[in-house]
Amino acid sequence: MDSSTLESQTRPDNLITYESPFTLYSMAISSSSAPRRRIAVGSFIEEYTNRVDILTFDDQTLSLKPNPNLSFDHPYPPTKLMFHPTPKPSTDILASSGDFLRLYAVRDIVVEPLSVLNNSKSSEFCAPLTSFDWNELEPRRIGTSSIDTTCTIWDIETSVVETQLIAHDKEVHDIAWGEAGVFASVSADGSVRVFDLRDKEHSTIIYESPHPDTPLFRLAWNKQDLRYMATILMDSNKIVILDIRSPTLPVAELERHKGSVNAIAWAPLSSQHICSGGDDSQALIWELPTVAGPNGIDPMSMYTAGAEINQVQWSSAMPDWIGIAFANKMQLLKV
Repeated sequence: MDSSTLESQTRPDNLITYESPFTLYSMAISSSSAPRRRIAVGSFIEEYTNRVDILTFDDQTLSLKPNPNLSFDHPYPPTKLMFHPTPKPSTDILASSGDFLRLYAVRDIVVEPLSVLNNSKSSEFCAPLTSFDWNELEPRRIGTSSIDTTCTIWDIETSVVETQLIAHDKEVHDIAWGEAGVFASVSADGSVRVFDLRDKEHSTIIYESPHPDTPLFRLAWNKQDLRYMATILMDSNKIVILDIRSPTLPVAELERHKGSVNAIAWAPLSSQHICSGGDDSQALIWELPTVAGPNGIDPMSMYTAGAEINQVQWSSAMPDWIGIAFANKMQLLKV
């Protein structure tokens, strides 16, 4: 990855576009190492029936094609999509969140629903799920976050709730795994909290919004260096970089977006790089200093999309490509 701008790199072999009939929000890249990788994209339609399309990315021909046989209806817009972190031959397991946590087997010619997981013990309905994260170290575990202030840890092999915690004072917007039994969450109460499943009664507050009642919207844990995580404030152009060894005081605050930041993704093979996308239609890649220093960090590269960016993904299976979703398009950018 060099420091020239992505704008100057967007030759035909560096930018691949898929155009959907629908506005796109959620997106996931398969962990498979095959030459043809699957990418799932979810629609954002303000109706009950939404769609998930499965695309095939061929890095030999640099093509991105939908497979109509693998498209399926989804109740409500999926708030997140994610493939099983450990690929299996010919079959990808895809999870989605929305009204419930759902699992699907994506086979060669068909998508097979596997399970619908409801974390409510007292109702056939589930409080809407805002997000979830799949535990890479223990793939039987998925953690979900909900508007009912809880986080639920599922054992998906048995379809049983392992634990459910009242995680925050208000709705929980996002969840991310760090170590095998450790996860963090962010909430409308403005806090980042870390939980250890070995001590479920306690949590550690890593950060609180400087202004009371400013919700935290997204959370990303740096898998290359678990000391660091990033969060974004709702309706803010600021990305906050945290060091869990020094709670409450950010390592850096990145403030070069000209609109609200909607999505963040750490580089899969570098602990110092992070990508962000926002309402200003820009995807920015940042290189963080090795030691904490003054703010005022500029992005090392920039790409301008055609509309507000809803989602960014930077998968370990495709570390040379960043996926971004905006309006009805999904683009892969080579970095």
